[in-house]
Parts: sequence; C-alpha cells; structure tokens
Amino acid sequence: MKPMAHLGVGIGWRPEIADAVERLSGLDWVEVVAENVCPGHLPESLLRLRERGTRVVPHGVSLGLGGADRPDPAKLAALGERAVALGAPLVTEHIAFVRTSSPVLEAGHLLPVPRTRDALDVLCENVRIAQDALPVPLALENIAALFSWPGEELTEGQFLTELVERTGVRLLIDVANLHTNRVNRGEDPAAVLDAIPLEALAYVHVAGGVERGGVWHDTHAHPVPPVVLDLLAELRSRVEPAGVLLERDDDFPPEAELAGELTAIRAVVTAGAGAPVAPTAAGSGTAGTGAAADPDPVAESRAVAESTRTRVALGQAALLSALVAGTPVPEGFDRRRIRVQARALAAKRADVVAKVAPELPVILGGPDPYREAFLSYAKSRPMTSGYRRDALDFAEDLLIRDLPADPAARRRLTTWWRDRAGAKPPRRIVRWARTLSGRAA
Repeated sequence: MKPMAHLGVGIGWRPEIADAVERLSGLDWVEVVAENVCPGHLPESLLRLRERGTRVVPHGVSLGLGGADRPDPAKLAALGERAVALGAPLVTEHIAFVRTSSPVLEAGHLLPVPRTRDALDVLCENVRIAQDALPVPLALENIAALFSWPGEELTEGQFLTELVERTGVRLLIDVANLHTNRVNRGEDPAAVLDAIPLEALAYVHVAGGVERGGVWHDTHAHPVPPVVLDLLAELRSRVEPAGVLLERDDDFPPEAELAGELTAIRAVVTAGAGAPVAPTAAGSGTAGTGAAADPDPVAESRAVAESTRTRVALGQAALLSALVAGTPVPEGFDRRRIRVQARALAAKRADVVAKVAPELPVILGGPDPYREAFLSYAKSRPMTSGYRRDALDFAEDLLIRDLPADPAARRRLTTWWRDRAGAKPPRRIVRWARTLSGRAA
C-alpha cells in the first residue's frame, strides 16, 4: 500500500456549521456527505477551504455495498464525480445495506449485514465492482447497529479482516460505532481492534450518542463521551491513524464547544505518540488503486453465484419489510430490538422529510401535528425512493384522506404538492385527480 499524506484532525463539514468550520483553529481537513453536494455547484465555504489547502473527503451514505444487488452504476459515477470535483485522495462508504429491490423498499438508514459467508461473498464482489468504477481508492466504515443477525458465522474482526484480504479495500474505523456495538450487541471493541489489519486503516471517526433504556443510539447529536475517547486512545496505542474526524450531524453546539471537542481528540492522538504509523491508500487518480497488493487469484476470479445473492436478498427483504412495512419479524431476531429499530427508522424519516420539505410542518400546524401525521402515514407507507419523493407521497396521502381537516391548510398543501410533483405515472395522477374532484381549490 502506498502511503498517503497525513490528514490530521478534522471535522464533518455541514451547511449549518460551515462558517464555524472555516474559523476553527488548526483544522487539517473536512469530510462532506457526498450526496449533499453537487460537483458543478460546490458550496462557497468548501471552495474557500480547498483554496486554503484543506483536504476534503466525500463520504457516501447511499451505495449500500452490503446489499444483495450489485452497485448502481449511476451512484458509483456520482460518487466518483464528487471525488474528482473535490480533489479528494479517497472516498469512503459503509459496510451496510440500505434497500431491497424485491420488494422495492428503502431503509433511509444504514443497516448491518449478516456476518455470514454468503453476505461476505456478495460484499466482496460489490466492493470490487466499486473499486473498478471509482477514480480514487475506497475505504469502508464499520457501522453501529441496534440488533444482531441470527446464525452469524464470523466475528466482526474476522469479517473485516477477510474483506480486506480479498479486496484490498481500506477501513474507516468508527470508534463510536465500536462502543455502540459493545452496548447493543455485547461485542468487545478491543477484540475487534486486535483482530483487524490496522495497516489497512484509512482514518477514524469519533462521534457522540446517548443511551436510552439499555440501548445506545449513535445520534451524532451529542458530545463525544469519555468512553469513546478511551476507545480512540485504545486504537492510538496500536497505530497512528492518518486522520481522525469528529462527526456532528444535528443539535449543533456553539463554536467553542466544537473547538473543545477537537482539542480533546487532538490531545488523545498526540498522547499516543510512538505507535507505528498506519499506511493508507495514495490518491493517484486512477481506477483500481484500492486493489490489494497481492490479491488472492481464486477469490478475485470467483463470481458470486446468483443463488447466493438470492439467499442474501431474501433475508434482507424479510428484515427490512419487518422494519418499515410492519410484516412479521423473521425468526431468530430479537423482536424488542427490531421494534426499537423500526421506531428509530420512522422517527429519522420524519425528521429528514421535515428538513427537505420544511413547509410541511408549517402547513400542518407545527412540529407536533406534523410528526403525529407523518408517523401515522409511515406505518402503512414504507419509503420506496428518496426523501424528497417521500415528502410528496406523504402530502398526497394526506390529500387523498381529505386532510388536513382545516380547509385553508388543505388548500395550501394542495398548492405545495402541485408546485413540486411534476410529471407522475398516469395511475397516480388519475387517483389524485379523482379524489380531489369537486373539492374547493
């Protein structure tokens, strides 16, 4: 593996804290959610950071490389375009699945893949497809989970190690996720760090969360707790990461608090001086740079049988349907944890729709009436596309049911929907038109 320039200590760039990020003293680099930027219209704040020499790394959330389907070429191309536009040395994604194609369902969240041979085979082939399509190296993040799959065949350390050996992909280790999985799944973070090939480490995530009812929620909306900094120290005692990054996605604190968290992270990294430096991928700008130096020729040439993908698909579809469509929980899962996850998915869906369509809570009379109406809708209407489509479908569902009850609010919602719906399949237009026929405009 060719060495990459040291990244240092960074923060996740978000529009809500863009000005504060620019003012942070000693900031070495930033990470941006890839799907939230457009290559041809990069935010001025990011352009200013790049002009100052601050590295920017795109972090994808929608590929779903752990899913049963092969990666979407359009999503891969979009991720690659953002890497080029940002001059990024690498791109990152997650070891997770986010959707199923039969039935068509979207989780709107990162869900864990089973640590089985079938799932690993599918993941490895999907990763190799992604590596061949991307213009820079790829690193994958371990995710946080509320539940475990039944019948798992590998530990987290074994799963990650074999993934690296078979594909040459780099690892983005989130120490907050290691803590989450310790609380929720009884896993030992030190055992994971001992087992994985730290020479494949690209960089590290640090984030906050909160415990409720014995479940740790990886919120990215709370301060980084001491226990997560302790895990960063555990990792730092083994290796010096090329970069460490603070993630914060909501309930943003004052600028001084962000600076204080970065200072605490930097202190942990500095205190561990003397550990070996982890080599990582060089951003040469050519496809395939994430491939292993000495890949296993048998593993590289072995195509995943369609029967294997089918088995993975059936398991993921049954689980996702239980989470978002109210179907029975598959045998072997912790039903209480699945209910917790289902509520969390619905709540996140409501929150994100409110962000992409902020007019809806206003039209419906405020955050509480909006949330009540959306959660009721979500029980019977799983998401099948993105959040913007979900917002339109929610509004349409209300209008079909003659809601909201207030005629003035209903007129405003009708206008909002008409202004944004655009072309739709004829069946749905007819359904909507018939429902609204005779109604006062």
